[in-house]
Amino acid sequence: MTEMTAPMREVKSDERLEADDVCSLSLARRLAALLDRDPMALRSGMALPRGWHVLLFNPPTRQSQLRSDGAAELGIPLPDLGLPRLMMGGRHIEFTGDIPIGAALRRFSRCESVDHKVGRSGSFAIVKIVHEIMIEGDGSPVLTETSSYALREAEGPPDQRLEPPAHGLGATMRDAIVTRTIVPDEALLFRYSAITDNPHRIHYDQGYATNIEGYPSLLVNGSLPAMFLLELFRDQLGREPERFESRNMAPMYCGQPLLLSIFVEGSDHLLTASNSSGQTLMEARAS
Repeated sequence: MTEMTAPMREVKSDERLEADDVCSLSLARRLAALLDRDPMALRSGMALPRGWHVLLFNPPTRQSQLRSDGAAELGIPLPDLGLPRLMMGGRHIEFTGDIPIGAALRRFSRCESVDHKVGRSGSFAIVKIVHEIMIEGDGSPVLTETSSYALREAEGPPDQRLEPPAHGLGATMRDAIVTRTIVPDEALLFRYSAITDNPHRIHYDQGYATNIEGYPSLLVNGSLPAMFLLELFRDQLGREPERFESRNMAPMYCGQPLLLSIFVEGSDHLLTASNSSGQTLMEARAS
C-alpha cells in the first residue's frame, strides 16, 4: 500500500479530466532493465508490455508544490472529506489493445464513486477512479483501469492488514504452477520511484517512514510486485493478459523477501506475493 497526503480539491460528479503523454522508449527500456530484461530488445513501434502503462501520465509537480510527505500530484481530484491519509488499494485493468512504444496518447479520467465506511481504525472512504487510455486520433481505449484509493484519518498507527485474507488460499499454496522469490532492496525501490516519478518519502527516506509514518522500514511501492507478477505470467503462459486485477492486502517492506506464485483457478490465474510467514500481501488475478 502506498500512503500519501490526500489532495484537498473537491470532486465534481460530472468532472472528466483529460491528459496527454507519449509512450517513451527510454522509460520503457529503463523499466525493462529494472525487471532484468534486455532493454535494447525494445524498439519504437513495438507493443508496450501490458501493465507497463504505470510509466505514463505521471504529471510533473514543481518542487515547491510537493506535499510534506514528498508525494507529487496524482493528476486525479479526490474529495475533501477530512481524511488526509491516502492509500492505494488496487487496480482492475481491461486490455482491449496495445500501446505502441513512441505513440502519442490521451487519457480520460473520472471519479466513479465515493463510499464512506467505518472500520477498526475509524472512519474511512473508498474512492474509485476510472482511467481510459487511447492512442491519439483513435476514439476507442486500448485499456480501461479502475483504481481504488482508501482515504483514512490522520491519527493512529498504520494498519498491518488492509484487506481480509483470501478464502481458501492456504489450501492451494502447494499447487502453484510457478514461483519466484524477489527481495525488494533500496536500489530497486529507488529506481522504480525514479522511473515512475514517485517522490513519496516512504519509499526512500528511512527516518520519515519509521519516525513519522510509523512503519518498521521503507515501504515497497504498491505496484512494483505487480510488475514482477506480470513478468512471471508472461514467461509462464507465453502471452499477454487480457485482464489484470490486483489488491494490496498488507504493507510490503524493503529488504523482506517476497514469494511470487501463480495458481490456476478455472479460466483465470491467481497471482500472489507472500512474505516468509506465508501471509499474502498482494493478490492479483489475470486472464
